This record gives sequence, structure tokens and C-alpha cells, in this order.
Amino acid sequence: MLFAASAIVAQTAPAPSISLPGSQSPFTGSEPEGKATPEILQLSFQEAIERGLRNNLGLLLSGDQTIMARGERWKELSSLLPNLSARILENVQTQSLTALGLKSNVFPFPIPRVIGPFNYFDARASVIQSFSFRDLEKERAASESLKSAQYSYKDARELVVLAVGNSYLQAIATAARIEATGAQVQNAQALYNKADDQQKAGLSPAIDTLRSQVELQTRQQQLIAARNDFARQKLLLARVIGLPSGQEFVLTEKAPYQALTPLPVEVYLQRAYASRFDYQAAQSQVRAAELSHRAAVAGRYPSLDLNANYGDIGVTPAHSNGTWQVNGGVTIPIFAGGKVHSDVLEADAQLKQARSQLGDLRGRIDYEVRAALLDLNSAAEQVEVARSSVELAEESLRQSRDRFSAGVTDNLEVVQAQQSVASAHDSYIQSLYAHNLAKVELAYAIGDAEQGVKRYLKGEH
Repeated sequence: MLFAASAIVAQTAPAPSISLPGSQSPFTGSEPEGKATPEILQLSFQEAIERGLRNNLGLLLSGDQTIMARGERWKELSSLLPNLSARILENVQTQSLTALGLKSNVFPFPIPRVIGPFNYFDARASVIQSFSFRDLEKERAASESLKSAQYSYKDARELVVLAVGNSYLQAIATAARIEATGAQVQNAQALYNKADDQQKAGLSPAIDTLRSQVELQTRQQQLIAARNDFARQKLLLARVIGLPSGQEFVLTEKAPYQALTPLPVEVYLQRAYASRFDYQAAQSQVRAAELSHRAAVAGRYPSLDLNANYGDIGVTPAHSNGTWQVNGGVTIPIFAGGKVHSDVLEADAQLKQARSQLGDLRGRIDYEVRAALLDLNSAAEQVEVARSSVELAEESLRQSRDRFSAGVTDNLEVVQAQQSVASAHDSYIQSLYAHNLAKVELAYAIGDAEQGVKRYLKGEH
């Protein structure tokens, strides 16, 4: 059921990966925003999502990966752009003629061992330009990888909405359990008081009092557990959205229920393939792998190099002459020790992997959309059945109380009816949570979580 809420979404590089809630996934953490304040924060569903989109660790890391991809693209682009440099050189030196093999006995005049010092000045600008099809294809591949990273960042935003939505819905479901369990404690307390009064009046045996006391303590234990679960759910929600440590807050929304009439599955699938950012990221990764393969093959092609410089050289800047030099050439690879062949093999394997991952993702999108629709329809039916079960269980409890008060039966029937009411309420709360979560999952499955999750919870497409 929680196929998307647990966020087991295999991302194509460089997209982030996330796993089950509670595990060490970046999407269950955050960078806290600000400092805790003494005021109690009123936290709505929309504000929780907005905070998550600002502070969630998975999204922040995905943004950093986008910056890294942009840097990689600039690095590949630098191979195609000219490299310009300037240099100013002042040289002062001496020269050993002896070290050059010049000896006095060879010449009819004396040769000094060392000449100098002498100097010269050189101010020069240089440009180096290289061009190869290999560098061109690598830059194109890096551009596609950058697109993939940007799509992955957008998909990370969708995952944040999914994670925050799941955490918020779990919290309000637990809050509803506290409310329902508190009412059950009051009912159990009233039953115990009545049984105790009747025992003291000699109208009922002690077993009725003991039985009602056990029921009361059982409901009290459940209330304690529900309160603890709610506190833990709030801690988890605070971690996901980046609330400062120790910040008190209350949830302003209750578990909503609005029926949603699903559209045909083909419509949702068409939207998903057109809108899912992880699918677009995977497509960009395939294109990047194709260009990387072409770059590897282009390692066999000739490359063109051009070097040029211009400057002034002389003894001093005032006594200098302008000089320039231009040279160009074509490098033709003949044998590189099998490097090009190895590059082609690696690029071919990476291309096959990217295509396989794309095919798998397309199938997974189909599965997620269909599964979300199944969960949505099933949960909607469960809500209706659970709502009817609550009404029937509460009516049964009222009749059992009347029978017990009239002395027709002992309180065993009342205790059993109370247990049925508790079970019915718990099923109703769980079905509401499942129904709302299925809407969030469906919004994510078709790539519309960030923009459409509020509409879906209201029963709108």
C-alpha cells in the first residue's frame, strides 16, 4: 500500500534515492530553519509543505548535485573555448660559456668563462585553441546530464511533498486516535463506576466490577500509547520540514474526507509520462549516454590545434620590438594503446544501462499509477464500510448499556460492545488515512504532487 509513501523510488543518476520513512534517508531529514520560539506554531498542511520545500535535506542535496552538474558542463565546455593568457617577463641572467663547451684554446682570443649579466624584457599575449569532435560530443553529453540533474531536482520537490504529506497525514490520524481513545476511556470509566455502584448496592457480582476495571485500564494504556505515538509523529514531521529543535506546534487540520472520482487509467498514464520529472531525467540520461558513446568513438578522429602569440621583446620596454608567432597543426591518432577501444566499450555499457533504467522506470510508473488507483478505490470503499461499522457499533453499545442497566445481562456484553466500538473507530481512522494518502500517492505518480496535492485532497482533479 505504501509503495510511494515509503518513497522507494530508484532514481537515475544524479537523482537522489530515498527509502523507508525512519531509515537514514536524506528525505527524512532537514536543515533546521531559524531558532525555536516560545510561541506555539500553528502548522497547516500547506505551510508544512512549504517548509519542507525550503529545508528538506534531500532537496538541498539534490540542488547541490545540480550545481555540480553545471560545473561539469563548464569543464567540458572549456575544452572548446580558446585559452587566453598574458605574461610579462623581465629576465636578468649570466651565462657560463664553459658549460656550453667553449674553450679558450680553441679560439685565437681569450674566451671568458662567464658572460653577463644581461637582461631582456618580454610582454606577450597568447591564445591556444583546440578543436576535436570528441570534446564537442562530451560537452553535449554534459549539457544533457545538466538537464537530467535539473529534472531530478524538480522530482526531488515532488518527493518532498510526498514525504511531508505522508508524515502530516500520519500525525493527524494519530491525533484522531487520541480523541477516539479518550472517548473510549470515558465510556469505560462510566461503565466501571456503574458496575462499582451496583456491586456496592448488591445488584451485581464482583466479576462485573473487575471486568469493567480491566477494560478501563486497557483503554487507558491505549491512550498513553496513542499520545506517545502522536508525539513521535510530530517529531518526525518536524525533522522532515526543518522546524528548529524544541519548537512547539499544533496541527491545524483534521483528517479530511472528500470523495474523488478517478479518471480513466489511460489519462493518468498519459499525464505521468508527460509530467514525471524522474522520467524526463532518465530520458536526458539516455541522451547523455548516447552522446558520451559518440564522444568515445570520436577519439579516433583527427583534432585541430592552433597556437598564437604576440608581444614586445627587447632590452627594456622603451627599446623593444613587436614579434608574433602562429602555428597550427592536425593531430591524427594512429595507435593509442587500445584506450579508444576501452572508452567505447565503457560508453556502450553505460548506454545500455541508461536504456534499461529508462525502460524499468516506464514500467514502474505504470505500476505506481495503477496501484495508486487501486488503493484509492479500495480505501474509498473502506471509508464507507468503516463509517457504517462505527454507527452500528455505537448503536450496539447503547443497547448493551440499556440491557445492563435493566439487569437483563451482565456487563460482559457492554465490554464487548465497547471493544467493537474501539475497533470500528480505529478502522475508520485508518481508512481515512489510507484514502488521503492514496490521493497524495496518485498526485505524485502522475507528476503533479507539488501543484495538485491540495486539489486532490479536496476531491478535485
